[in-house]
Amino acid sequence: MIISTVQTFAQENNTELILERIAGLLMSSNHEQAIALFNNIAQPDRDSSHISLIEASILSSMGRFAEARRIVERLTSSEPNNIDALFILATIEDLEGRTRQQQQVLERILSIDPNNSPALIALGNLHLRNRNARGAATNFHRVIQSDPNNAEALLGMGRVFRVNRELEEAELYFNRAVELYPDMAEARVERAQFNKGRGFLFLALEDLEHARSVDPYDYWIAIDLGTLLVEMNRRSQALEEFNRAISLDPDIFLAYAYSAPLKDEFNDPEGALRDYTVLARLRPDYYFSLEGVGLHQMRLGNWEAARDAFMEAYRQAQDEYLYALFAAIAWMRMGDITSPRNYLFQAQARVPRDTIEWHMFRLFHDLTSRNFGAETDLLLRIEREEDEVLKARMTFFMGQYYDVRGNTTAANRQYLRVHELNVRAIPEWRLNDWILVSRGIRPF
Repeated sequence: MIISTVQTFAQENNTELILERIAGLLMSSNHEQAIALFNNIAQPDRDSSHISLIEASILSSMGRFAEARRIVERLTSSEPNNIDALFILATIEDLEGRTRQQQQVLERILSIDPNNSPALIALGNLHLRNRNARGAATNFHRVIQSDPNNAEALLGMGRVFRVNRELEEAELYFNRAVELYPDMAEARVERAQFNKGRGFLFLALEDLEHARSVDPYDYWIAIDLGTLLVEMNRRSQALEEFNRAISLDPDIFLAYAYSAPLKDEFNDPEGALRDYTVLARLRPDYYFSLEGVGLHQMRLGNWEAARDAFMEAYRQAQDEYLYALFAAIAWMRMGDITSPRNYLFQAQARVPRDTIEWHMFRLFHDLTSRNFGAETDLLLRIEREEDEVLKARMTFFMGQYYDVRGNTTAANRQYLRVHELNVRAIPEWRLNDWILVSRGIRPF
């Protein structure tokens, strides 16, 4: 499609028409096609400041920072006081995480134009991120002196006072911003976050719902609204917001991290597995998603997929050694209980000795050698365990142990005991109940 669009304009010599076409493509978020059209602009026009700045801005928004930087540095080498170019450069430094260089560029802008409000606000926000509340306040105050109704400066001062725990002053600035700009989504969100932090959840909800009505396509408003609704225990509404966020931008991982456990909670295991799987793809280093994938694959009896998920989770988080035990169990359930012997031995070496977890690893390691009958002592240890979370988790693993051995009756007794303990916070809780239900046992 990009090629056809370029071909359509290949013979177009009218720069104005090409720029109009680029603007239309940007409005429909077709950035790749838009950037390709710059090749059709005659070089003298393309190298002009105006068009170069447009091209650099688009490249920056696409994450193509090196290309954008080359254009901006070419401009500033011949026009060192080009503030628009310097602003794009400051944005690139920000997006690349080069905080010191970003500050230097903003200070360079202010050396050219000491009262440049956007630069003062950007520098104020940078100081806030660096926990320099005094420096931030100085910059925001300079803007307010010349422009008392500047929304971003008012919100910036509100954030400064919020950081300093001067809540009455912060409230005045947030209220002033909303009063002046009632349909400004950012002002509503800032005040909502402030009120949420003070425990005024209904006030926060009112602002976030208004922000959603103003900007229904903002991903982060959906996330903020969803997390607030979770805190208010309106979990079905929260899930709707997280699903809405996913529909707005399916390539951002955060909504899946919230939606997957909620789908588990609302007995939508297939939806939860789908979200955990996408989350693991988008954020391979987020091992909690791999835990979710592993548990659901065990529920489905997909032992190899479960093993692989837990092995990767354990590789990323070796302090979470029960992931290794899960991986070994799934491996055993694939049909050969001897296969994970070395894997269990290596994992067990990381477990603190003479803990109940260490003895559980030993039990399964012995099982790989077909050495049965050592469970009596461990069952007594579990029964004496005072930590209810640990007791419930180890009881579940005893159920898995008996399942691997083929003793379904003994396994079911352990799963029923987990249900009786009623420690719902453990990762195994839903898998435990799924197992019981799949066996026709409904103790609830």
